[in-house]
Amino acid sequence: MEIVAYRPEHQVAFKQLNLDWITAHWQPEPADFKMLDHPQESIVDTGGYIAVAVAAGDVLGTCALVKMTDDCYELAKMAVAQGSKRKGVGWALGVAVIAKARALGASRVYLESNTVLEPAMHLYRKLGFKAVSAQPSPYQRCNIQMELRLS
Repeated sequence: MEIVAYRPEHQVAFKQLNLDWITAHWQPEPADFKMLDHPQESIVDTGGYIAVAVAAGDVLGTCALVKMTDDCYELAKMAVAQGSKRKGVGWALGVAVIAKARALGASRVYLESNTVLEPAMHLYRKLGFKAVSAQPSPYQRCNIQMELRLS
């Protein structure tokens, strides 16, 4: 497995992997489609980054860093293909985007999630994220906000 930077040919997999986990529990929301339909414009071109886990030409998972401010990025749209779960893909993506956030000068990484996603909650805590009270979320499904302080 290799972690690479997003390229336009990854868009279909980026969208489908994320829709798969969202629709397993909820309905996609307008904020989802803004990123999933236009990741280059809504994430990369605005100062963010998308990491893509690939092996033998297959996309195993994705994770985005969305620029919130000059020193804060949101970890978003982390998704791992069903057949690749529990194989370290999520961990590798998380480590990669945290390293990228540091390289971009971030002092913190923020995320929004839902506690029903127990494997994700375990991963976020293992990566060092802690629950915080933050701003209102654009997602109805969000019931927890977390951050990782980098400095």
